[in-house]
Amino acid sequence: MHNVRLDSVDATPRPLLAIGTDYAPGTLLDFHVHRRAQMLYAMTGLMEVETDDGAWLIPPYSGVWIPAGKRHQVRMQGASTRSLYIEPDAAPRIGNYCEVLVISALLHELLLASLTMPALYDEAGRDGALAQLLLHEVGLAPTMPLFAPIPQDPLLAKLCKAFLSAPHIQTTPEQWAGRLNKSLRTFTRLFRQQTGMSFSEWRQQACLLAALAKLAAGQSVTQIALDLGYDSSSAFSTMFRRRLGQAPSNFIRAS
Repeated sequence: MHNVRLDSVDATPRPLLAIGTDYAPGTLLDFHVHRRAQMLYAMTGLMEVETDDGAWLIPPYSGVWIPAGKRHQVRMQGASTRSLYIEPDAAPRIGNYCEVLVISALLHELLLASLTMPALYDEAGRDGALAQLLLHEVGLAPTMPLFAPIPQDPLLAKLCKAFLSAPHIQTTPEQWAGRLNKSLRTFTRLFRQQTGMSFSEWRQQACLLAALAKLAAGQSVTQIALDLGYDSSSAFSTMFRRRLGQAPSNFIRAS
């Protein structure tokens, strides 16, 4: 199915529905929920996903797992997508948090093939077998570290969201502690309690998310490194390679 609204087929008695959708650059799908779980795959372009738990950035040829009932919004940067909408009792992944998934070559081809599946496909035929294999492969997909959790504390959450829009690696925990009128020790403990990460880990993750968006937009590695506050492009590239297993230049070619 191509460019079909989910609500027009959601009640179809099938464990999996496959829909392909094309989005203009900058399209915002405001906060909403699905009754079914969703595996959203970006074949081209970039997707920015935000929930009450945090923010994800999904590069091309990657997917995001969105549990059933999870409130979320997505901004599409010229994305052509494939979505699998899965009944909660058939969901192949557990947990209440979104995950960025590595899409294998096999899963990529299965998602391409799924575009021809009608809503009311024959469960005993080829499409039924395809649906079962899709569920199996989604369940096996490994995850990527592309998440910056948003704390529940409202003042700290406000700082985190502002930082995500303009991250800088030289920002210090002392600066944030001062803005919250807390000691460094109290701030450090609060930040880890609220996010499950140290401030330096979260700061680096936020910079990585911004870097991916900038790379996809065509900015140079040198300019991105300077914008994010790294001492050199090589220092930025080292961080990028350590976190994602590839050089920034490889990501540019892939996107």
